[in-house]
Amino acid sequence: MAKESVKSIFKRMVFEDNQVLRSILGICSALAVTSVMSNSIVMGVGLTFTTALSSLTLSAMRNYIPHRIRMIVQVLVIAAYVILVDISLKALLPDISRQLGPYVGLIITNCIIMGRAEAYAQKNPPVASFFDGLFAGLGYTFVLMAISVIRELLGFGTFFGMTVMPESFVRWTIMVMPPAAFFLIGTFIWIMQARIIKKAAKAEGGKK
Repeated sequence: MAKESVKSIFKRMVFEDNQVLRSILGICSALAVTSVMSNSIVMGVGLTFTTALSSLTLSAMRNYIPHRIRMIVQVLVIAAYVILVDISLKALLPDISRQLGPYVGLIITNCIIMGRAEAYAQKNPPVASFFDGLFAGLGYTFVLMAISVIRELLGFGTFFGMTVMPESFVRWTIMVMPPAAFFLIGTFIWIMQARIIKKAAKAEGGKK
């Protein structure tokens, strides 16, 4: 496979092929943890750390893993990094760890991590795989942050836990509920898909 620059990987994974908005992956945690910004950032950092290092590790091991057991090895490697994230969170950020609850452990089954391991890390060198996983995680984190800033502002009147809305502001109760996250994700996906269709139509028109 042709060598891909770090810049092109960043552009592809964060914007052009964002795993949440383009491939509709990882939305379970996006629905559950995006009520406040702090939870979203911690979740995003945890997933980014896991995706980047698991992609690096699996790429380095790719020539030594029998094809028939590759999925088992992928899960074991991912689980090792998730356990490290979970232990670190409980030690350093116990309050946020309690708020996230089981969703940290569920990073193991996040389709973004498995998808990048299978689609990219198995076929590309370690450094490129590391950046692919890193930027896939950043793309996921940016989506979570975009959802959180809207939900926290409208639902709680706060930003990073600090009150920013006036006392007269009427909080939108719906924004602290999972349906709000579902609606916002759907809106972002719609905008992304509309942009892709418009870009494709423009490219097609340029060929005529």
